[in-house]
Amino acid sequence: MSEWKEYRLFDIINIIGGGTPKTSISEYWNGDIPWLSVVDFNTGKKYVHETDKSITNLGLEKSSTKLLDKDDIIISARGTVGVIAMLGRQMAFNQSCYGIKARAEYSNNEYIYYLLKDTVANFLQIAHGGVFDTITRDTFKEIDVNLPPLPEQAAIASILSSLDDKIDLLHRQNETLEKMAETLFRQWFAEETEEEWEEIKITDLFEIRDGTHDSPKPKEFGKKLVTSRHLYKHYVDLENAYYISDEDFEQINKRSAVETYDILFSMIGTIGNTYLEQSKKIDYAIKNIGLFKTSQNYTWKFFTYLWLLSDFGKEFIFENKSGSTQEYISLGALRSITFLVPDDNQIKLFNNLVRPLFKKINQNQSQIRTLTQLRDTLLPKLMNGNVRVI
Repeated sequence: MSEWKEYRLFDIINIIGGGTPKTSISEYWNGDIPWLSVVDFNTGKKYVHETDKSITNLGLEKSSTKLLDKDDIIISARGTVGVIAMLGRQMAFNQSCYGIKARAEYSNNEYIYYLLKDTVANFLQIAHGGVFDTITRDTFKEIDVNLPPLPEQAAIASILSSLDDKIDLLHRQNETLEKMAETLFRQWFAEETEEEWEEIKITDLFEIRDGTHDSPKPKEFGKKLVTSRHLYKHYVDLENAYYISDEDFEQINKRSAVETYDILFSMIGTIGNTYLEQSKKIDYAIKNIGLFKTSQNYTWKFFTYLWLLSDFGKEFIFENKSGSTQEYISLGALRSITFLVPDDNQIKLFNNLVRPLFKKINQNQSQIRTLTQLRDTLLPKLMNGNVRVI
């Protein structure tokens, strides 16, 4: 490793600050320029392609926001700190993030993305809730990194990117499969309702619980604690969840253990992210997440999951959410859900129709977990030179 050189992270990158056009001036908003906030890229995925909000050229000119180019890096600096992504297209961004560009004489964006993933993950593990409550420009001055020669950087980034590309492909396949299942649900239970269908209470079918409301101390090793920020429509982001002790894990799971075919539902922040757990091995606990115990009544797992994703579920969330600064939905509200359904035979026929789709989704999720684990195992070893590629 004699050819590796040590630098301050600050010295090998360009750091760009963001901003927000005045929200009171309508001419600044709803234009053609995507405008990033952490909500848009806190997905566990490498690339961000879309944003909830957009601005106009006038909004760009009249504010401190800046444009980042495709393949530039974005990192969250406040709130949910240390989330990193690469841009799939040109975008502006808010002041709670920094844009990052590699300095070409030292590195490239692809390598810096993985270097940041490795560096920030290590610091967050050590100083959870401390120094990284906010990332400032000075933070980058405090971090020293070792860089291999440019050809070796390119080789390292290529290996990690190939794994991320495969993971991304599997995620996109699952999105397509779920859209197919959602379409079938809509055809069977929204467009073809009959007068003789029965209204039933969800709690007559299975229990609804929630995860812990405590905040167990982070540990260097142990079991993962999944919160709403780690829950997405198609998967649970275990990579960015922190570890808790085995004792805390067991205590939480006395009341809210996640079992195969249970459904997870985000109750705070981004309400309504919903995940059907099909894995046979579940080694995480949950915090502030709704737990639909469909493992108690397998017949209803697909129906319930797709109902929550459907217009029925979206309308229910809209009518029952509370909170101003941070929205939430209560456990009592979830327990008040009712379904309008046909007889059990129709439900079983529907299950037979969508089961192959969910089987393939589960197979893809298993591959995603394997590839993610491989990537995360390789990442620190490649970055510290323990595994060499040239």
